[in-house]
Amino acid sequence: MNKSIQNLLSYVPQVNQILSHPKLQLFIDKFSHDLVVASIQQQTEKLREQIVKNPNSLEISKQVLLETIAEKSVRQLEEKLKLSLRKAINATGIILHTGLGRAPLSEEARNNLKMITEGYCTLEIDLETGKRGERTKHVEELVCQLTGAEAACVVNNNAAAVLLTLNTICFGKEAIISRGQLIEIGGSFRIPEVMAKSGATMVEVGTTNKTHLRDYENAISENTGLIFAVHPSNYRIKGFTAEVELQKLVSLGKNNSIPVAQDLGGGVLVDLRKYNLPYEPVARESVDAGVDIITFSGDKVLGGPQSGIIIGKKSYVDAIKSNPLMRALRCDKLIYATLEPTLKLYLQEKDLVNKNRVLNMLLEPLESLEKRADNIKSRLTTVDKSNVYIRIENTTVQTGSGTLPLEELPSKAITLQVIDTPTENLAKRFRMHEPPIIGYIRDDKLYLDIRTIFQEEEDVLIHAIRKVISGIS
Repeated sequence: MNKSIQNLLSYVPQVNQILSHPKLQLFIDKFSHDLVVASIQQQTEKLREQIVKNPNSLEISKQVLLETIAEKSVRQLEEKLKLSLRKAINATGIILHTGLGRAPLSEEARNNLKMITEGYCTLEIDLETGKRGERTKHVEELVCQLTGAEAACVVNNNAAAVLLTLNTICFGKEAIISRGQLIEIGGSFRIPEVMAKSGATMVEVGTTNKTHLRDYENAISENTGLIFAVHPSNYRIKGFTAEVELQKLVSLGKNNSIPVAQDLGGGVLVDLRKYNLPYEPVARESVDAGVDIITFSGDKVLGGPQSGIIIGKKSYVDAIKSNPLMRALRCDKLIYATLEPTLKLYLQEKDLVNKNRVLNMLLEPLESLEKRADNIKSRLTTVDKSNVYIRIENTTVQTGSGTLPLEELPSKAITLQVIDTPTENLAKRFRMHEPPIIGYIRDDKLYLDIRTIFQEEEDVLIHAIRKVISGIS
Protein backbone atom coordinates (compact mmCIF):
# COMPACT_ATOMS: atom_id res chain seq x y z
CA MET A 1 0.00 0.00 0.00
CA ASN A 2 1.49 3.36 -1.01
CA LYS A 3 2.07 6.15 1.48
CA SER A 4 -0.61 8.46 0.07
CA ILE A 5 -3.34 5.87 0.67
CA GLN A 6 -1.96 5.14 4.12
CA ASN A 7 -2.13 8.84 4.84
CA LEU A 8 -5.77 9.00 3.69
CA LEU A 9 -6.67 6.00 5.85
CA SER A 10 -5.30 7.81 8.87
CA TYR A 11 -8.18 10.27 8.51
CA VAL A 12 -10.72 7.55 9.23
CA PRO A 13 -11.97 8.24 12.77
CA GLN A 14 -11.73 5.71 15.59
CA VAL A 15 -14.80 3.86 16.80
CA ASN A 16 -14.87 5.77 20.10
CA GLN A 17 -14.92 9.07 18.24
CA ILE A 18 -17.86 7.96 16.13
CA LEU A 19 -19.71 6.66 19.18
CA SER A 20 -19.65 10.20 20.57
CA HIS A 21 -21.56 11.55 17.58
CA PRO A 22 -24.99 12.91 18.67
CA LYS A 23 -26.86 10.83 16.08
CA LEU A 24 -25.44 7.60 17.48
CA GLN A 25 -25.92 8.61 21.10
CA LEU A 26 -29.66 8.32 20.52
CA PHE A 27 -29.22 4.66 19.54
CA ILE A 28 -26.85 3.89 22.44
CA ASP A 29 -29.40 5.28 24.88
CA LYS A 30 -32.18 3.06 23.50
CA PHE A 31 -30.51 -0.07 22.15
CA SER A 32 -27.58 -2.43 22.60
CA HIS A 33 -24.10 -0.84 22.77
CA ASP A 34 -22.69 -3.88 20.94
CA LEU A 35 -25.22 -3.46 18.13
CA VAL A 36 -24.17 0.16 17.59
CA VAL A 37 -20.46 -0.70 17.72
CA ALA A 38 -20.89 -3.54 15.21
CA SER A 39 -22.65 -1.19 12.78
CA ILE A 40 -19.90 1.43 13.11
CA GLN A 41 -17.19 -1.18 12.56
CA GLN A 42 -18.93 -2.45 9.41
CA GLN A 43 -19.29 1.03 7.96
CA THR A 44 -15.72 1.94 8.89
CA GLU A 45 -14.41 -1.15 7.14
CA LYS A 46 -16.47 -0.39 4.01
CA LEU A 47 -15.09 3.14 3.96
CA ARG A 48 -11.50 1.89 4.26
CA GLU A 49 -12.10 -0.49 1.33
CA GLN A 50 -13.50 2.39 -0.75
CA ILE A 51 -10.47 4.56 -0.01
CA VAL A 52 -8.07 1.77 -0.99
CA LYS A 53 -9.94 0.97 -4.23
CA ASN A 54 -10.73 4.52 -5.29
CA PRO A 55 -9.12 7.22 -3.13
CA ASN A 56 -10.55 9.99 -5.30
CA SER A 57 -14.18 8.90 -4.92
CA LEU A 58 -14.92 11.02 -1.85
CA GLU A 59 -13.82 14.10 -0.02
CA ILE A 60 -11.20 13.23 2.59
CA SER A 61 -11.21 15.08 5.87
CA LYS A 62 -11.68 13.89 9.43
CA GLN A 63 -14.95 15.76 9.86
CA VAL A 64 -16.39 14.61 6.53
CA LEU A 65 -15.49 10.97 7.19
CA LEU A 66 -16.91 11.20 10.70
CA GLU A 67 -20.23 12.50 9.35
CA THR A 68 -20.25 9.91 6.56
CA ILE A 69 -19.73 6.94 8.87
CA ALA A 70 -22.19 8.26 11.44
CA GLU A 71 -24.89 8.77 8.81
CA LYS A 72 -24.36 5.36 7.21
CA SER A 73 -24.28 3.64 10.60
CA VAL A 74 -27.56 5.28 11.57
CA ARG A 75 -29.18 4.15 8.31
CA GLN A 76 -27.94 0.61 8.84
CA LEU A 77 -29.23 0.56 12.42
CA GLU A 78 -32.62 1.89 11.34
CA GLU A 79 -32.83 -0.83 8.70
CA LYS A 80 -31.89 -3.55 11.21
CA LEU A 81 -34.47 -2.36 13.71
CA LYS A 82 -37.23 -2.17 11.12
CA LEU A 83 -39.64 -5.12 11.26
CA SER A 84 -39.35 -7.35 8.20
CA LEU A 85 -42.84 -8.85 8.63
CA ARG A 86 -45.06 -5.90 7.77
CA LYS A 87 -48.53 -5.14 6.58
CA ALA A 88 -48.75 -5.16 2.78
CA ILE A 89 -51.36 -4.34 0.17
CA ASN A 90 -52.12 -7.28 -2.09
CA ALA A 91 -52.69 -5.97 -5.61
CA THR A 92 -51.82 -9.27 -7.31
CA GLY A 93 -55.41 -10.41 -7.74
CA ILE A 94 -54.50 -13.71 -6.04
CA ILE A 95 -56.81 -13.99 -3.05
CA LEU A 96 -54.97 -16.81 -1.24
CA HIS A 97 -51.43 -15.63 -1.96
CA THR A 98 -49.02 -17.80 0.02
CA GLY A 99 -46.24 -15.19 -0.16
CA LEU A 100 -48.60 -12.61 1.33
CA GLY A 101 -49.97 -14.80 4.13
CA ARG A 102 -52.94 -16.50 2.42
CA ALA A 103 -56.34 -15.81 3.98
CA PRO A 104 -56.89 -12.33 5.44
CA LEU A 105 -58.64 -12.67 8.78
CA SER A 106 -62.12 -11.44 9.62
CA GLU A 107 -62.69 -8.47 11.89
CA GLU A 108 -63.93 -10.85 14.59
CA ALA A 109 -60.71 -12.88 14.43
CA ARG A 110 -58.51 -9.78 14.49
CA ASN A 111 -60.35 -8.32 17.47
CA ASN A 112 -60.11 -11.57 19.41
CA LEU A 113 -56.40 -11.87 18.63
CA LYS A 114 -55.80 -8.39 20.04
CA MET A 115 -57.71 -9.20 23.21
CA ILE A 116 -55.96 -12.55 23.76
CA THR A 117 -52.46 -11.12 23.22
CA GLU A 118 -52.93 -8.20 25.62
CA GLY A 119 -52.12 -10.48 28.55
CA TYR A 120 -52.77 -14.03 29.69
CA CYS A 121 -55.52 -16.29 28.36
CA THR A 122 -57.34 -19.53 29.17
CA LEU A 123 -55.36 -21.66 26.71
CA GLU A 124 -55.00 -24.78 28.86
CA ILE A 125 -56.99 -24.28 32.03
CA ASP A 126 -60.36 -25.68 33.00
CA LEU A 127 -62.10 -22.75 34.69
CA GLU A 128 -64.64 -24.99 36.40
CA THR A 129 -62.13 -27.30 38.10
CA GLY A 130 -59.10 -25.00 38.12
CA LYS A 131 -57.01 -27.85 36.74
CA ARG A 132 -55.04 -28.07 33.52
CA GLY A 133 -57.26 -28.51 30.48
CA GLU A 134 -56.87 -29.30 26.78
CA ARG A 135 -56.18 -26.53 24.28
CA THR A 136 -58.08 -28.41 21.56
CA LYS A 137 -61.32 -27.85 23.50
CA HIS A 138 -61.52 -24.29 22.18
CA VAL A 139 -62.45 -25.54 18.71
CA GLU A 140 -63.10 -29.31 18.90
CA GLU A 141 -66.81 -29.14 19.68
CA LEU A 142 -67.26 -26.34 17.16
CA VAL A 143 -65.52 -28.26 14.35
CA CYS A 144 -67.57 -31.35 15.13
CA GLN A 145 -70.78 -29.32 14.99
CA LEU A 146 -69.84 -27.86 11.60
CA THR A 147 -68.70 -31.15 10.05
CA GLY A 148 -70.69 -33.84 11.83
CA ALA A 149 -67.49 -35.57 12.93
CA GLU A 150 -67.18 -37.53 16.20
CA ALA A 151 -63.93 -35.81 17.17
CA ALA A 152 -61.44 -33.21 15.97
CA CYS A 153 -58.06 -31.66 16.68
CA VAL A 154 -55.87 -28.97 15.15
CA VAL A 155 -52.18 -28.80 14.26
CA ASN A 156 -50.01 -26.07 12.77
CA ASN A 157 -50.73 -26.74 9.08
CA ASN A 158 -52.31 -29.29 6.79
CA ALA A 159 -48.97 -30.90 5.86
CA ALA A 160 -48.55 -31.59 9.57
CA ALA A 161 -52.08 -33.00 9.73
CA VAL A 162 -51.31 -35.45 6.92
CA LEU A 163 -47.95 -36.43 8.42
CA LEU A 164 -49.41 -36.96 11.89
CA THR A 165 -52.37 -38.97 10.59
CA LEU A 166 -50.19 -41.31 8.53
CA ASN A 167 -47.63 -41.69 11.29
CA THR A 168 -50.31 -42.56 13.85
CA ILE A 169 -52.40 -44.96 11.79
CA CYS A 170 -49.93 -46.44 9.32
CA PHE A 171 -46.41 -46.37 10.77
CA GLY A 172 -44.54 -49.45 9.56
CA LYS A 173 -47.48 -50.50 7.37
CA GLU A 174 -48.61 -50.01 3.80
CA ALA A 175 -50.82 -47.15 2.62
CA ILE A 176 -52.64 -47.66 -0.67
CA ILE A 177 -53.04 -44.59 -2.87
CA SER A 178 -53.99 -43.94 -6.49
CA ARG A 179 -51.18 -42.79 -8.79
CA GLY A 180 -53.42 -39.98 -9.99
CA GLN A 181 -53.39 -38.53 -6.48
CA LEU A 182 -49.63 -38.37 -5.93
CA ILE A 183 -49.70 -34.59 -6.05
CA GLU A 184 -47.24 -31.82 -5.34
CA ILE A 185 -48.52 -28.49 -4.07
CA GLY A 186 -46.76 -25.18 -3.38
CA GLY A 187 -43.53 -25.22 -1.39
CA SER A 188 -42.58 -28.69 -2.72
CA PHE A 189 -45.09 -30.49 -0.48
CA ARG A 190 -45.17 -33.89 -2.18
CA ILE A 191 -47.49 -36.61 -0.98
CA PRO A 192 -44.95 -39.44 -1.62
CA GLU A 193 -42.28 -37.67 0.42
CA VAL A 194 -44.62 -36.91 3.32
CA MET A 195 -45.75 -40.54 3.33
CA ALA A 196 -42.14 -41.71 3.46
CA LYS A 197 -41.34 -39.39 6.38
CA SER A 198 -44.43 -40.61 8.24
CA GLY A 199 -43.08 -44.17 8.33
CA ALA A 200 -45.79 -45.51 6.03
CA THR A 201 -44.90 -47.54 2.95
CA MET A 202 -46.63 -46.15 -0.10
CA VAL A 203 -48.34 -48.61 -2.44
CA GLU A 204 -49.34 -47.01 -5.74
CA VAL A 205 -52.31 -48.38 -7.64
CA GLY A 206 -53.92 -47.65 -10.97
CA THR A 207 -52.54 -45.22 -13.53
CA THR A 208 -52.26 -41.45 -13.70
CA ASN A 209 -55.65 -41.05 -15.37
CA LYS A 210 -57.53 -44.22 -14.37
CA THR A 211 -57.84 -46.11 -11.11
CA HIS A 212 -60.47 -48.77 -10.50
CA LEU A 213 -61.78 -50.43 -7.35
CA ARG A 214 -60.13 -53.68 -8.34
CA ASP A 215 -56.74 -51.90 -8.23
CA TYR A 216 -57.26 -51.21 -4.55
CA GLU A 217 -58.62 -54.72 -3.92
CA ASN A 218 -55.59 -56.36 -5.56
CA ALA A 219 -53.18 -54.24 -3.51
CA ILE A 220 -54.56 -55.21 -0.10
CA SER A 221 -52.19 -57.43 1.88
CA GLU A 222 -51.72 -58.51 5.49
CA ASN A 223 -49.52 -55.42 5.97
CA THR A 224 -52.05 -52.90 4.64
CA GLY A 225 -52.63 -50.25 7.29
CA LEU A 226 -54.58 -47.59 5.39
CA ILE A 227 -56.42 -46.66 2.23
CA PHE A 228 -55.50 -43.06 1.49
CA ALA A 229 -57.47 -40.70 -0.78
CA VAL A 230 -56.14 -37.27 -1.74
CA HIS A 231 -58.11 -34.47 -3.33
CA PRO A 232 -55.96 -33.08 -6.18
CA SER A 233 -56.41 -29.48 -5.07
CA ASN A 234 -54.23 -27.69 -7.59
CA TYR A 235 -54.90 -29.58 -10.84
CA ARG A 236 -57.50 -31.59 -12.70
CA ILE A 237 -57.25 -34.51 -15.12
CA LYS A 238 -59.91 -34.40 -17.81
CA GLY A 239 -60.93 -36.70 -20.64
CA PHE A 240 -60.31 -40.45 -20.46
CA THR A 241 -60.38 -40.76 -16.67
CA ALA A 242 -61.77 -42.93 -13.89
CA GLU A 243 -61.68 -42.51 -10.13
CA VAL A 244 -63.18 -44.66 -7.40
CA GLU A 245 -66.06 -43.08 -5.51
CA LEU A 246 -65.34 -42.32 -1.88
CA GLN A 247 -68.23 -44.46 -0.63
CA LYS A 248 -66.82 -47.49 -2.46
CA LEU A 249 -63.40 -46.98 -0.86
CA VAL A 250 -65.09 -46.75 2.55
CA SER A 251 -67.00 -49.99 1.91
CA LEU A 252 -63.79 -51.69 0.80
CA GLY A 253 -62.06 -50.52 3.95
CA LYS A 254 -64.88 -51.73 6.20
CA ASN A 255 -65.01 -55.14 4.52
CA ASN A 256 -61.30 -55.59 5.15
CA SER A 257 -61.06 -53.79 8.53
CA ILE A 258 -58.79 -51.15 7.01
CA PRO A 259 -59.26 -47.47 7.92
CA VAL A 260 -59.75 -44.91 5.14
CA ALA A 261 -58.18 -41.45 5.36
CA GLN A 262 -58.75 -38.50 3.05
CA ASP A 263 -56.80 -35.28 2.58
CA LEU A 264 -59.09 -32.55 1.26
CA GLY A 265 -56.28 -30.03 0.86
CA GLY A 266 -58.02 -26.67 1.16
CA GLY A 267 -61.24 -28.08 2.46
CA VAL A 268 -64.51 -26.16 2.70
CA LEU A 269 -67.30 -26.15 5.25
CA VAL A 270 -70.06 -24.97 2.91
CA ASP A 271 -71.06 -25.99 -0.61
CA LEU A 272 -69.57 -23.28 -2.83
CA ARG A 273 -72.14 -24.01 -5.53
CA LYS A 274 -74.72 -22.01 -3.56
CA TYR A 275 -72.54 -18.97 -4.40
CA ASN A 276 -72.26 -19.94 -8.08
CA LEU A 277 -68.69 -21.14 -7.61
CA PRO A 278 -67.37 -24.54 -8.76
CA TYR A 279 -67.84 -27.54 -6.50
CA GLU A 280 -65.16 -28.31 -3.93
CA PRO A 281 -65.49 -31.32 -1.58
CA VAL A 282 -67.21 -30.34 1.66
CA ALA A 283 -65.79 -31.79 4.87
CA ARG A 284 -69.21 -32.92 6.09
CA GLU A 285 -69.73 -34.96 2.90
CA SER A 286 -66.62 -37.02 3.67
CA VAL A 287 -67.81 -37.58 7.23
CA ASP A 288 -71.25 -38.66 5.97
CA ALA A 289 -69.55 -41.03 3.51
CA GLY A 290 -67.95 -42.80 6.47
CA VAL A 291 -64.31 -41.76 6.00
CA ASP A 292 -62.40 -42.51 9.19
CA ILE A 293 -60.01 -39.55 9.20
CA ILE A 294 -60.15 -36.32 7.14
CA THR A 295 -57.57 -33.53 7.00
CA PHE A 296 -57.83 -30.02 5.55
CA SER A 297 -56.41 -26.50 5.86
CA GLY A 298 -57.77 -23.72 8.00
CA ASP A 299 -56.16 -20.87 6.06
CA LYS A 300 -57.64 -21.17 2.59
CA VAL A 301 -61.30 -20.67 1.63
CA LEU A 302 -62.18 -21.45 5.22
CA GLY A 303 -60.67 -18.02 5.93
CA GLY A 304 -58.70 -18.66 9.10
CA PRO A 305 -55.06 -18.80 10.27
CA GLN A 306 -52.51 -21.31 9.01
CA SER A 307 -53.57 -24.58 10.58
CA GLY A 308 -54.38 -28.18 9.79
CA ILE A 309 -57.73 -29.55 10.93
CA ILE A 310 -58.13 -33.27 11.61
CA ILE A 311 -61.62 -34.74 11.96
CA GLY A 312 -63.09 -38.23 12.05
CA LYS A 313 -63.85 -41.22 14.21
CA LYS A 314 -63.09 -40.65 17.88
CA SER A 315 -60.86 -43.70 18.27
CA TYR A 316 -58.53 -42.50 15.52
CA VAL A 317 -58.53 -38.86 16.60
CA ASP A 318 -57.77 -39.90 20.18
CA ALA A 319 -54.83 -41.96 18.91
CA ILE A 320 -53.58 -38.96 16.93
CA LYS A 321 -53.83 -36.72 20.00
CA SER A 322 -51.76 -39.25 21.97
CA ASN A 323 -48.98 -39.35 19.36
CA PRO A 324 -45.78 -37.70 20.75
CA LEU A 325 -45.56 -35.76 17.47
CA MET A 326 -48.75 -33.94 18.44
CA ARG A 327 -46.82 -31.76 20.85
CA ALA A 328 -44.27 -30.88 18.18
CA LEU A 329 -47.00 -29.98 15.69
CA ARG A 330 -49.60 -28.41 17.97
CA CYS A 331 -50.91 -24.84 17.62
CA ASP A 332 -50.27 -21.96 20.00
CA LYS A 333 -52.72 -19.48 21.48
CA LEU A 334 -52.52 -17.17 18.44
CA ILE A 335 -53.98 -19.85 16.18
CA TYR A 336 -56.81 -20.72 18.54
CA ALA A 337 -57.50 -17.02 19.11
CA THR A 338 -58.17 -16.53 15.39
CA LEU A 339 -59.49 -19.96 14.40
CA GLU A 340 -62.34 -20.07 16.92
CA PRO A 341 -64.00 -16.79 15.80
CA THR A 342 -63.42 -17.77 12.15
CA LEU A 343 -65.28 -21.05 12.66
CA LYS A 344 -68.10 -19.34 14.56
CA LEU A 345 -68.83 -17.22 11.49
CA TYR A 346 -70.09 -20.44 9.86
CA LEU A 347 -72.82 -20.57 12.48
CA GLN A 348 -74.06 -17.20 11.12
CA GLU A 349 -74.73 -18.21 7.53
CA LYS A 350 -76.63 -15.03 6.60
CA ASP A 351 -73.61 -12.86 7.46
CA LEU A 352 -70.92 -15.32 6.37
CA VAL A 353 -70.12 -13.79 2.98
CA ASN A 354 -69.87 -10.29 4.41
CA LYS A 355 -67.66 -11.31 7.33
CA ASN A 356 -65.47 -14.02 5.77
CA ARG A 357 -63.04 -11.90 3.77
CA VAL A 358 -62.03 -14.70 1.39
CA LEU A 359 -65.61 -15.41 0.36
CA ASN A 360 -66.27 -11.67 0.18
CA MET A 361 -63.43 -11.16 -2.30
CA LEU A 362 -64.38 -14.23 -4.33
CA LEU A 363 -67.95 -13.00 -4.68
CA GLU A 364 -67.56 -9.24 -5.11
CA PRO A 365 -69.49 -8.38 -8.31
CA LEU A 366 -67.59 -7.11 -11.33
CA GLU A 367 -69.79 -3.99 -11.33
CA SER A 368 -68.55 -3.15 -7.83
CA LEU A 369 -64.91 -3.64 -8.86
CA GLU A 370 -65.46 -1.40 -11.88
CA LYS A 371 -66.91 1.39 -9.73
CA ARG A 372 -64.01 1.17 -7.32
CA ALA A 373 -61.47 1.29 -10.16
CA ASP A 374 -63.22 4.31 -11.70
CA ASN A 375 -63.19 6.09 -8.35
CA ILE A 376 -59.46 5.44 -7.86
CA LYS A 377 -58.61 6.69 -11.34
CA SER A 378 -60.79 9.81 -10.98
CA ARG A 379 -58.90 10.72 -7.81
CA LEU A 380 -55.61 10.63 -9.71
CA THR A 381 -56.45 13.65 -11.85
CA THR A 382 -53.77 15.73 -10.12
CA VAL A 383 -51.02 13.30 -11.18
CA ASP A 384 -48.74 14.66 -13.89
CA LYS A 385 -49.72 12.48 -16.86
CA SER A 386 -47.18 13.87 -19.31
CA ASN A 387 -45.00 10.79 -18.82
CA VAL A 388 -47.43 8.23 -17.41
CA TYR A 389 -50.30 6.14 -18.71
CA ILE A 390 -52.99 5.25 -16.15
CA ARG A 391 -55.70 2.91 -17.40
CA ILE A 392 -58.43 0.60 -16.17
CA GLU A 393 -58.22 -2.85 -17.74
CA ASN A 394 -60.14 -6.11 -17.64
CA THR A 395 -58.33 -8.95 -15.93
CA THR A 396 -58.96 -12.51 -14.85
CA VAL A 397 -57.60 -13.81 -11.56
CA GLN A 398 -57.44 -17.09 -9.68
CA THR A 399 -58.11 -17.97 -6.07
CA GLY A 400 -54.60 -19.30 -5.42
CA SER A 401 -53.06 -21.86 -3.04
CA GLY A 402 -54.48 -24.79 -5.04
CA THR A 403 -58.08 -23.69 -4.51
CA LEU A 404 -60.53 -23.69 -7.46
CA PRO A 405 -57.59 -24.19 -9.84
CA LEU A 406 -59.64 -24.01 -13.05
CA GLU A 407 -61.80 -21.07 -12.01
CA GLU A 408 -60.87 -17.69 -13.50
CA LEU A 409 -62.64 -14.76 -11.89
CA PRO A 410 -63.27 -11.57 -13.88
CA SER A 411 -61.71 -8.49 -12.31
CA LYS A 412 -60.54 -4.94 -12.91
CA ALA A 413 -57.08 -3.48 -12.50
CA ILE A 414 -55.43 -0.08 -12.52
CA THR A 415 -52.48 -0.34 -14.91
CA LEU A 416 -49.47 1.96 -14.93
CA GLN A 417 -46.75 2.69 -17.48
CA VAL A 418 -44.14 5.41 -17.05
CA ILE A 419 -42.20 6.60 -20.10
CA ASP A 420 -38.46 5.89 -19.91
CA THR A 421 -38.89 3.90 -16.69
CA PRO A 422 -38.62 0.10 -16.83
CA THR A 423 -41.79 -1.49 -15.47
CA GLU A 424 -39.72 -3.71 -13.16
CA ASN A 425 -38.29 -0.58 -11.56
CA LEU A 426 -41.80 0.84 -11.20
CA ALA A 427 -42.99 -2.36 -9.51
CA LYS A 428 -40.02 -2.23 -7.13
CA ARG A 429 -40.86 1.35 -6.12
CA PHE A 430 -44.33 0.17 -5.09
CA ARG A 431 -42.84 -2.79 -3.22
CA MET A 432 -40.52 -0.44 -1.32
CA HIS A 433 -43.38 1.89 -0.41
CA GLU A 434 -44.64 1.87 3.18
CA PRO A 435 -46.78 -0.18 3.33
CA PRO A 436 -45.48 -2.33 0.45
CA ILE A 437 -47.86 -2.62 -2.50
CA ILE A 438 -47.44 -5.83 -4.47
CA GLY A 439 -48.75 -5.86 -8.04
CA TYR A 440 -47.77 -7.88 -11.10
CA ILE A 441 -46.30 -7.17 -14.54
CA ARG A 442 -47.92 -8.15 -17.81
CA ASP A 443 -47.38 -6.73 -21.31
CA ASP A 444 -44.84 -4.27 -19.88
CA LYS A 445 -47.47 -2.73 -17.60
CA LEU A 446 -47.80 -2.78 -13.82
CA TYR A 447 -51.19 -4.19 -12.81
CA LEU A 448 -52.78 -3.28 -9.48
CA ASP A 449 -55.75 -5.63 -9.29
CA ILE A 450 -58.78 -4.29 -7.46
CA ARG A 451 -60.24 -7.64 -6.34
CA THR A 452 -57.65 -8.15 -3.61
CA ILE A 453 -57.39 -4.51 -2.52
CA PHE A 454 -59.69 -3.73 0.40
CA GLN A 455 -61.80 -0.61 0.16
CA GLU A 456 -60.16 0.79 3.29
CA GLU A 457 -56.78 0.55 1.50
CA GLU A 458 -57.78 2.69 -1.47
CA ASP A 459 -56.64 5.99 0.09
CA VAL A 460 -53.21 4.49 0.77
CA LEU A 461 -53.03 3.17 -2.80
CA ILE A 462 -53.92 6.55 -4.29
CA HIS A 463 -51.32 8.30 -2.12
CA ALA A 464 -48.71 5.71 -3.15
CA ILE A 465 -49.42 6.16 -6.87
CA ARG A 466 -49.04 9.93 -6.54
CA LYS A 467 -45.86 9.59 -4.51
CA VAL A 468 -44.21 7.01 -6.76
CA ILE A 469 -45.00 8.84 -9.98
CA SER A 470 -43.93 12.22 -8.62
CA GLY A 471 -40.69 10.63 -7.47
CA ILE A 472 -39.99 9.45 -11.01
CA SER A 473 -41.02 12.65 -12.82
